Amino acid sequence: MKRFARLPSRRHQKGVVAIIVGLCIVVLIGFLGLVADLGRLFITKTELSNAADACALAAAAELKGDADSLNRAESAGMTVGQRNKVDFQGDDVVIVPNSDVTFSDHLNGAYFAKDAVATANIPNMKYAKCTLPQTGIMPWFMQVMGAGAQSVTAHAVASLSPSQTNCAIPVGLCRQTPPASCPGGGTPDSYGFCIGQWYGSRLEAGGGFTGNFNLIDYSPPSGGASELSALLTGAGQCELTITNPVGQTGMQQSVAKAWNTRFGLYQGSDNVSNAPPDFTGYAYTAVNWPSQFNAYNGSDGSTPNFLASRVSNTPYQGDAAAGLALVGNPTVTGSTQLHDSGADRRLVLMPIVDCNGWTSSQTVPIDKFACALMLHPMEGPGEDTFIEYRGQADTPGNPCATLGLPGAGGGIGPKVPALVR
Repeated sequence: MKRFARLPSRRHQKGVVAIIVGLCIVVLIGFLGLVADLGRLFITKTELSNAADACALAAAAELKGDADSLNRAESAGMTVGQRNKVDFQGDDVVIVPNSDVTFSDHLNGAYFAKDAVATANIPNMKYAKCTLPQTGIMPWFMQVMGAGAQSVTAHAVASLSPSQTNCAIPVGLCRQTPPASCPGGGTPDSYGFCIGQWYGSRLEAGGGFTGNFNLIDYSPPSGGASELSALLTGAGQCELTITNPVGQTGMQQSVAKAWNTRFGLYQGSDNVSNAPPDFTGYAYTAVNWPSQFNAYNGSDGSTPNFLASRVSNTPYQGDAAAGLALVGNPTVTGSTQLHDSGADRRLVLMPIVDCNGWTSSQTVPIDKFACALMLHPMEGPGEDTFIEYRGQADTPGNPCATLGLPGAGGGIGPKVPALVR
């Protein structure tokens, strides 16, 4: 009799599905963990890249060629870069001094920490690089598979590039009759100005002025005190070219308050968040700088110059020491806030205009852009205010950087920081 093999009974098949499902769950969790943990690393690297970009741009903006430029560049890069967060905005970015911010004279050359750059080679440093590692990132799921702490690194390189457009404050320098020579022994430029020379004006509430510069209206005839104040507390008027016509405008106390925010002096609703100060609020007047020449990087007695004050984050020294009488008893920003919230706010662009043209026309064209140092806070209408001329904005070596757009190979404006890698 023919015998047939017996098929497994249902009783012998029990539990097989559970084993298969269990194995599949392990595999699925492994894939889920791989996707989640890799996604986390990708997001962290993206956040870190944003921090590196901000760090490099801030550092490049300070590459002005002077002896202290690398110290300022590293400080600016660290300050701005560390305002960012990583790991889903949960962790602070940490930038190590004299290590993570480096400099080079060529894009593809060797990069060195600031203390490793020879003094004679500091003016040649044209590129700032931020290398930001984030270590110790523990996986959420892949630890089950034996994976340990992970690391990601972001790099960014920035340099100064001539801008296509400019951002200027609403103050116009009046063309001068060139003097025979400049106080420092140099030659006046084609608009009659001397680098390092102080120029002053007495701005009147009725629209008149006496001196070398005047408040100007970038949108005549619709401008006013509120518009000027917003430009002074903000980035200034951007997308300007030498074809823009500008009008003359009057002085208001609100303009003085807005001007003074750049010195870390605040009244009303203005503060370091909506009206950033410079890295220093120290004022330069004839009282503490009698020569009235080159307060930017010169010397006059024991008073530190502007660059030294920026490094030290020196706050406004008070009315008595400055020889001023500010209106409204403004709040003075301290050194820590100047360090944490400061920006390049007192080296500014000012249009050069023919102020005599206003006698026969409501507007005059912009002839050129000048780089100027805001020397001290404004006291108010009818009081003298001084700035220091630092050269034409497109002249190599001038210290002005703006929020203007980098030019695509054809920029003729002041140099602005731009990412190159």
